[in-house]
Amino acid sequence: MSEYVLELKGITKKFPGVTALDNVHFKLKSGEIHALMGENGAGKSTFIKVITGVHGPNEGEMILHGQKIQFTNPRQAQEVGIAAIYQHVTNYPDLTVTENIFMGHEKVQKITGRILWKEMHAEAKRLLQSLSSNIDPKALMGSLSVAQQQIVEIAKAISTNAKIIIMDEPTAALTARESEELYKITESLRDNGASIIFISHRFEDMYRLASQVTVLRDSKYIGSWKVNEISNEDLIVAMVGREITQIYPEKKGQIGEKLLHVDGLGKTGYFADISFTLHRGEILGLTGLVGAGRTEVCQSLFGIMPYDKGDIQMNGKKVRIQSPKEAMQLGIGYLPEDRQLQGLVLQWGIGKNITLPALKKLGKKGWLNEKKEAKLAKQLAEKVNVKANSIYDLASSLSGGNQQKVAVAKLLTADLDIIILDEPTKGVDVGSKTAIYEIIHDLAAQGYGVIMISSEMPEVIGVSDRIAVMREGRIARFLNKEDVTQEAILEAAMTDLSKSNAG
Repeated sequence: MSEYVLELKGITKKFPGVTALDNVHFKLKSGEIHALMGENGAGKSTFIKVITGVHGPNEGEMILHGQKIQFTNPRQAQEVGIAAIYQHVTNYPDLTVTENIFMGHEKVQKITGRILWKEMHAEAKRLLQSLSSNIDPKALMGSLSVAQQQIVEIAKAISTNAKIIIMDEPTAALTARESEELYKITESLRDNGASIIFISHRFEDMYRLASQVTVLRDSKYIGSWKVNEISNEDLIVAMVGREITQIYPEKKGQIGEKLLHVDGLGKTGYFADISFTLHRGEILGLTGLVGAGRTEVCQSLFGIMPYDKGDIQMNGKKVRIQSPKEAMQLGIGYLPEDRQLQGLVLQWGIGKNITLPALKKLGKKGWLNEKKEAKLAKQLAEKVNVKANSIYDLASSLSGGNQQKVAVAKLLTADLDIIILDEPTKGVDVGSKTAIYEIIHDLAAQGYGVIMISSEMPEVIGVSDRIAVMREGRIARFLNKEDVTQEAILEAAMTDLSKSNAG
């Protein structure tokens, strides 16, 4: 009998004009956590869909427990014990946890076909408890946090007796504490006999969990290594095809005059006494523990959550911002954390997304100048280096890093002075991160004032000119680039607020 529970040999999958997987190999042992890494667009999503029966390969073979197997639909994969848990949880928010867990394989009475709700609720509770969770099986899925929804998805996989579980970027939207809980659950699944394919951009996920790592690049298999035998540097080279000697770019421009002054800004129940200045050409990092109020402050600056205390001055003049429209008219743009839900219209083309804020100036008497629109979209897509066949490709077809570039290009169609970026590199690979950092520095060099929210301390240190650390809805401390360290950020994020300093 084979030592591998799953093998992929020479898998190739082609779509019209695109080779999504090109001669890919993969081997998964029983009771193993095997990391799969690669840049956005490397072929990881198609890899998942081939294993789960969504797509059939054009070439190559898949071997399960030593036997060649070919799926024609996802149900066949489920029946032999393969399940996938996706980064963007695919659930039914208006149905209960129990209904989500048993969707498609409900427990029914054989004679009458009646659904056995009592048994399903009891089984759902048992499955959740086995994952050390006390989630109410009768709660609506939409009422749960992202971390809780991930646990329900895992319970769903277990309910189908899955022995091969694919986890696609499960920690991307989780806090450090929630990620640690997920690690424990994943290790428990492994210890109980499951084999895990763990897809992630985060090196800490790989080092914490996996014993083996496989890298895909440009739809091709690059190699497999034992985790303890490959360095960060070699792994990056494998993923991006080149050595990234400097992830964070050098400062390109000079910090100029004051653009924005915030004095005593507050929103009851969210944040209080927020005061800072932002200069032209400056990148101000905003960091702190999750829940510290970073996003809420920036949403108030953009008019999403109007503040109820304090003053804002733009270019020396006092202003009142009560809506996103007013914020943009004053020259403030905002890139939200969730690019797919709030930043883009995924079923629109790249060009239509980019020009959305500029329709008024691209039209005349209600008629849109499509030639002018396409020209502007193409210029801005090239400016931020969006990788796509054309501006007419759907935004949904892009990798995460390229979607983020489109969202940035969309901001540039408006006449802005200040750009707010909320977790701009969340869920993107190391190569795309470096490209986005270059874009941020280019924006600052062009004279924009940039506020960047980030939970990643190396990122906020590497990109920012100055850092504001928030704690419990207040700014605990300002740190200059010259003397900032991760330890200093953590100390400020967890220290007594009476020790804060002004900025």
